[in-house]
Amino acid sequence: MKTITKIVPDTSVIIEGIITKKFEKKELKFKELIIHEAVLAELESQANKGRETGYLGLEEIKKLKELEKKKKFKLSFKGSRPKDFEIKYAKSGEIDSLIRCLASEEKAVLMTADKVQGLVAEAKGIDIIFIDIDIT
Repeated sequence: MKTITKIVPDTSVIIEGIITKKFEKKELKFKELIIHEAVLAELESQANKGRETGYLGLEEIKKLKELEKKKKFKLSFKGSRPKDFEIKYAKSGEIDSLIRCLASEEKAVLMTADKVQGLVAEAKGIDIIFIDIDIT
């Protein structure tokens, strides 16, 4: 298994707990995991609205923080919280765009379970790991 230098996961991957699952199966190895602040903001918003997806995502980030020391990788949060415009147009891809931009700026691999997010990232020349949730 090749070690990836940097990974930027999107919200879909965090909510599904894919990173910790891949670690447990020894299918994923990286040096740095960068979570965009927009992902954290989205999960916080969902949890505040009582949605299970928000709680699942926040629990995944908590697990990743615990794994950081054991698995010897760096976990960081970068980017800015989304502005009103980006929140208003989140369904149109504004939040996904922020996450792709961070992956591009960091020269990181974007990890996603969102087909459209993956296609747009590939079209922009961003390396991706696409996770098909139906088969994980």
